[in-house]
Amino acid sequence: MIHVRHSAVAAVPVDVAFDYIDDYRNVPTWMFGVSEFTPFGEFDQGLGATFDAAMQIGPSTLRSKLEVTEWEKNRIIKLSSLGGVSNSSTWEFAAIDDSKTELSVDFAYKLPGGIAGKALGRLIGPFVENAVRNSEETLRHSLEQQFAARGEG
Repeated sequence: MIHVRHSAVAAVPVDVAFDYIDDYRNVPTWMFGVSEFTPFGEFDQGLGATFDAAMQIGPSTLRSKLEVTEWEKNRIIKLSSLGGVSNSSTWEFAAIDDSKTELSVDFAYKLPGGIAGKALGRLIGPFVENAVRNSEETLRHSLEQQFAARGEG
């Protein structure tokens, strides 16, 4: 099991942060390595929404089907895998004040056993840690830039 937790503060209100992360169309623009994030099924947001995702890790593309398994407006979004590589990601949002939000993310990947799983773990482990840090920086910058461009920041 690979488990990474990270948090940072974005200079935007909690609803701005939540709405941006909750919009699946934004995911490939800020989530490091994600090349595809496409809804399938009845919903494209909220509890029960499902997505096909692809993440580039070195020369490999890992595919996963994800479902939103926990969703509360301006508080939490949790995605869990339905197939492919077993994983989950939980985004939590906490308003620090009217113009700042603490974003916390928890990523967990369960790898297959045996030699293949160990090899994949050596490849994915460092990637996930770097990807989380890079994604947070990119996300925070995008949020703050868009908020400022709207004349609200």
